[in-house]
Amino acid sequence: MRFVLLDASVMVALFDDAEQRHSHYAGKIGRHSPGYQLATTWPCVAEASYLLSPRNHLAMLHWLHKGGAIVLNFEAADLGELLPWMQRYSEKHKSLMDLADASLVWLASQLDTQAILTEDRRDFLRYKLPDGRGFEVLA
Repeated sequence: MRFVLLDASVMVALFDDAEQRHSHYAGKIGRHSPGYQLATTWPCVAEASYLLSPRNHLAMLHWLHKGGAIVLNFEAADLGELLPWMQRYSEKHKSLMDLADASLVWLASQLDTQAILTEDRRDFLRYKLPDGRGFEVLA
């Protein structure tokens, strides 16, 4: 089965109907092919939860509970992999690879996928997987 990663930015757009790309993602994810499974991490869920209103935050959590996407976790020991990426991709006074983004790079490596749904195209087009492959940002 093919996995497609789900970034916090898309979860926010999906569950906040005031977001500019809400309809786009509601249609795209609502009709997603049974040929792939959406996957995300707890840092992404936490980031989206923080940005959503209480009503939309609860709707997202219910959606996840019903299997809208699988949520995978990493252990503290895995931070040894994430920290070098965060240091490499964080530019002083410019851009920061946050924990949520680093967790998706980790997850891509774990699930052997390059496909990601994200609004953060600029960041995910510059991030590389440990084997040097780039991400395939799906629109």
